[in-house]
Amino acid sequence: MEFTAAIIAGFLKGEIEGNPDAKVNTVAKIEEGHEGAISFLANPKYEQFIYNTLSSIVLVNKDFVPSKKIRATLIKVPNAYEAFASLLTLVEQSKPKKKGIHPTAVIEPSAKLGKDIFVGAYSYLGENCSVGEGCHILAQVYIGDDVKIGKNCTIYPGVKIYHECVLGDNCTIHAGTVIGADGFGFAPQSENEFKKIPQIGNVVIEDNVEIGANTAIDRATMGSTIIRKGVKLDNLIQIAHNVEIGENTVIAAQTGIAGSAKVGKNCMIGGQAAINGHIKIANGTKIGAQAGIMGEIKDENQILIGYPAIEVRQFFKSSVVFKELPEMLKKIRALEKEIETLKKR
Repeated sequence: MEFTAAIIAGFLKGEIEGNPDAKVNTVAKIEEGHEGAISFLANPKYEQFIYNTLSSIVLVNKDFVPSKKIRATLIKVPNAYEAFASLLTLVEQSKPKKKGIHPTAVIEPSAKLGKDIFVGAYSYLGENCSVGEGCHILAQVYIGDDVKIGKNCTIYPGVKIYHECVLGDNCTIHAGTVIGADGFGFAPQSENEFKKIPQIGNVVIEDNVEIGANTAIDRATMGSTIIRKGVKLDNLIQIAHNVEIGENTVIAAQTGIAGSAKVGKNCMIGGQAAINGHIKIANGTKIGAQAGIMGEIKDENQILIGYPAIEVRQFFKSSVVFKELPEMLKKIRALEKEIETLKKR
């Protein structure tokens, strides 16, 4: 599909500098721009590329003032990065979507299906499950008995949603994710054996949630594991039984959250972070990559890093000391020798 600068500027409410009839049919990084592509410039460190890019149109911030002549047509917007994201959404929505049910799909007679849905090859929809209108369920997806899925959800190949779990509207679940597997619950017995504790709860995922590939969200022992609206989860995340993730929290890859932890809203958690079970994390907390959260975080909007995690300014002060430890050890040992010599005298 082709768009002119005038159409794009109208959609983004931007201001054109250059040819309003410039046409684009694809997107490209500004440093890899070519004829017919649209790019964006948001980070000043990439400004050098705008003077040589071959992209036909470039989105820039409203306050951008070029220091040289620019070949491309510019569209000035309040925030170039956000505008580019909106444009990509428009492009994605303009693509034709599949409808209908593949002949190899298995759908139990008691399942309830909304209008305009797509069910791909070799997918299974269990007894009494319901799928809202406009949903896209791609190949080899398993949806268990009594699962409820809202409107306009996209479920990519190989996703498994166990029985009685609930998804809201406008959710995206990427390939290989498992929702509602048993939580890791085992009671110690005599002779070092463990007895499995039945996990009779479910998982509830609210509206506008996106979950990356190969993430696992365990069902609750009792009650629900809850992912609140607007949450964005990366690939390869483990969320244990009875965890609650607050609204609009984002979590990067390979993070693990132990059972019954409660993460507040608007939090940001870096990759490979580890969060202990049965603790609460305050709203707005930012946790650095590979941080270990051992205890409750009570104060909102803190930035934490390290293992065990501490406030970021304390961590950076401590890191200076870490570097000096070898030299300090030498001095301590020299002082010990000197003290021993003085004792002998």
